[in-house]
Amino acid sequence: MQLLHLMGAPFAASVVLVLIHAYLGGHVLRRGVIFVDLAMAQFAAMGGAAALLFGFEHGTAAGYAMGLGSAFVAAALFSWSRRRIRAVPQEAIIGIAYVVASSAVLVIADRIPHGAEHIKHSLVGNILWVSWMDVLKIAGIYAVLGAVLLANHKTLDLVSRDPEGARAGGRSLFWWDFLFYGVFAFVVTSSVQIAGVLLVFTILIVPSVFAAFAGASGSKRLPAAWGFGIGMSLAGMLVSYFLDTPTGATVVVVFGLALFLASLLLPAGKR
Repeated sequence: MQLLHLMGAPFAASVVLVLIHAYLGGHVLRRGVIFVDLAMAQFAAMGGAAALLFGFEHGTAAGYAMGLGSAFVAAALFSWSRRRIRAVPQEAIIGIAYVVASSAVLVIADRIPHGAEHIKHSLVGNILWVSWMDVLKIAGIYAVLGAVLLANHKTLDLVSRDPEGARAGGRSLFWWDFLFYGVFAFVVTSSVQIAGVLLVFTILIVPSVFAAFAGASGSKRLPAAWGFGIGMSLAGMLVSYFLDTPTGATVVVVFGLALFLASLLLPAGKR
């Protein structure tokens, strides 16, 4: 009962995170922009740090709005860069954006009380202390965003897989990219507040990579990613509970070890 009381809401939150992040992770892999989540999360953290500088605490509407606004700036930048900057891979632009936003967080944190605590919070979050009300709130937000993604799935999938084909079909890459990255901004801003940058990135990428390792394709890939993500979230939280280790960091380590073992044990043809 103590285990259920302590880990019930955090595990439920991780399931909600896996359901939407694993879907987005599939798009991220197809687009080849692996570190876009880290960059977007750092923009959200930059907005959150700026909110603290202006006197708005974590968890306030103003703090959330400033984090979301910063993430939307990143969404516009990444949507514009794929269309206008073709001399270098988009991942280079994303990497530059990440280091600039990270440096901005350090500069701002140096000017606010307990700045080091803010940086730590943005990295590892506080998923162990998430409440059932928090779970219901993010589930509601992600249900709406999931409906938007589902309604536009075919076009978003085409833009991710074959951008030139989508352009030839008369679709505006900028606006479809902005829809994708805009939803991404909402998801990341909400997720980072409770789970931190490292766990959010892990849940986004690792389940989709495992599904690819396992040879899942088509309609089977997303369920495979969901199953792995939920299973490893549960395993990581159990390890954290019994070893009394930091929950978010422990879950990240368990995800990483499981993926490494999968890369060794799965047949070479599936990797």
